[in-house]
Amino acid sequence: MSMVIEKKKGTGGSSSWIMLDTTGEATMIDTDKYSIMHRVQIHTRDFRILDPLLSYPSTILGRESAIVLNLEHIKAIVTAKEVLLRDPLKNAVIPIVEELRRRLPPANIAQQVHGDDNENLNFQHDGVENDESPFEFRALEVALEAICSFLDARTTELETDAYPALDELTSKISSRNLDRVRKLKSSMTRLTARVQKVRDELEQLLDDDDDMADLYLSRKLAGLSSPISVSGGPNWFPGSPTIASKISRASRASAATLHGNENDVEELEMLLEAYFMQIDGTFNKLNTLREYIDDTEDYINIQLDNHRNQLIQLELFLSSGTVCLSLYSLVAGIFGMNIPYAWNTGHDYLFKWVIIITAVTCIFIFMLIVVYARYKGLVGS
Repeated sequence: MSMVIEKKKGTGGSSSWIMLDTTGEATMIDTDKYSIMHRVQIHTRDFRILDPLLSYPSTILGRESAIVLNLEHIKAIVTAKEVLLRDPLKNAVIPIVEELRRRLPPANIAQQVHGDDNENLNFQHDGVENDESPFEFRALEVALEAICSFLDARTTELETDAYPALDELTSKISSRNLDRVRKLKSSMTRLTARVQKVRDELEQLLDDDDDMADLYLSRKLAGLSSPISVSGGPNWFPGSPTIASKISRASRASAATLHGNENDVEELEMLLEAYFMQIDGTFNKLNTLREYIDDTEDYINIQLDNHRNQLIQLELFLSSGTVCLSLYSLVAGIFGMNIPYAWNTGHDYLFKWVIIITAVTCIFIFMLIVVYARYKGLVGS
């Protein structure tokens, strides 16, 4: 396929886009939002979610002729025939552009490009149809695969940093380790919110068959090109939701007539379920990491409580010893004064016994306090 990229300049307030068609050819477009809105027939409120200056959650919107994707750094508009991707020169978006160029062309077109004409003739002669997904589903799959892989990679990086930091904190509680874990926990909280937004959006789509049916752009386009929809009016009416909804119902009825049941969303459902399971696995890994952090915090708190209890026990022992020493000093001070005592006249050795008895009594009082504290469970055994 061709690698030629054309550039088109727009008016003031323009933004950079890249357009990829069904053959994978890319065209750089530098134009304003009104030209893009007119091209893909979406409302201003739908285009606003693609504004990088506004904070909108991850969203997949199905409209009459387009799918609006806002998945982190992936901001794109998908129609039945082309993909418009915003800010294609960003480092995170360049791989997505390359993947779209590789996977958007159908398999039969790729075979023609490589000159496999005889194989195609035999293929058609055998009457076997090529089971190719609609164009919009191939583009949607690339976007979902990119965002799920991106978030899973960020989760893996966070796990690589977090688990060793938590283990180091349990072995040594320090201000440095605590600050490191605090930053990792903040990163985990932000990443969990981002993953949950994508997960919730996929879950919401899977729970509503009508929302999934809105993403079948090729089916609706085939319905509009049928005689039923042509008689009803082929033009778009972006300013009239009532007329647009009638056209949508007519389109689905026509598509159902031509291509089967309009409520058949099995193909898209399997696609969304696959990436829902992947993003749900990423979400579960973050929950496991959060639980590990919570367990580590509980363990740290238990250690701190134990240290506080040990300090309280030490304080109890010191206080008891201080009381006993104070009593001993009091007795020794009283009897050590140079005051004449009738019972001590001629018996200097009695003072020695007073000191000994006082010391033994103080030790006994100290031991009695310790035994009582242990009996009451105030100190460890």
